[in-house]
Amino acid sequence: MASSASYSDCVSSLRTSLKFLESSVETLDEGVSDFPRLINVLKSVRHYELVPQPKLAAAEASLRDEIGPYIAFLLSRADAQTERQERRIETLKARSDLQQGRIAKPDANSAAAARQKKRMLSSEDKLRARVIRQRKEALRYGVERLELEVLQKERELRRRLDS
Repeated sequence: MASSASYSDCVSSLRTSLKFLESSVETLDEGVSDFPRLINVLKSVRHYELVPQPKLAAAEASLRDEIGPYIAFLLSRADAQTERQERRIETLKARSDLQQGRIAKPDANSAAAARQKKRMLSSEDKLRARVIRQRKEALRYGVERLELEVLQKERELRRRLDS
C-alpha cells in the first residue's frame, strides 16, 4: 500500500507538472503570436537621408557633364540645319535666276512677263524664307523645351538626393 500511495503522489506530481508545462506553452504561444506584427513595427526604415555637400556638388557636376554636351550638340545641330536651309534658299534663288535667263526672250511682252515672274519668285522666296524662319523658331522652341526638361530633371535629382 505504501507503494500505491507513493505512486499516486508521483502521478499527481506529474499531473501538476503537466499543467504547469501546458500553462507555460500557452504563455509562450501568446507571446510569440505577436512576432509578425512586432517585426513590422520594429523594422527600421530610412525615410530621410542626409547627403553631404561634397557628394551633392559631385552629383550636380556629374549631371552637368552628362547633359551639357548633349545640349551643345542639339544647339550645333539646330545651327547647322538653319545654315543648310539658308544655303538651299540661295541655291534655289540662283537656279531660279538661271531658269529665268533661259526662258527670257528679247521682246517687250516677255520682258514684262519676266518682271512679273521675278515679282512672283521674290514673293515665293519670301514665303520660303518665312517657312525657314518658322522651322528655325520650331527648333529654338525644341531646344528651349529640352533645356526645361533638363532643369526639371536636375530638380528631380536634387529632390531625390535631398530626401
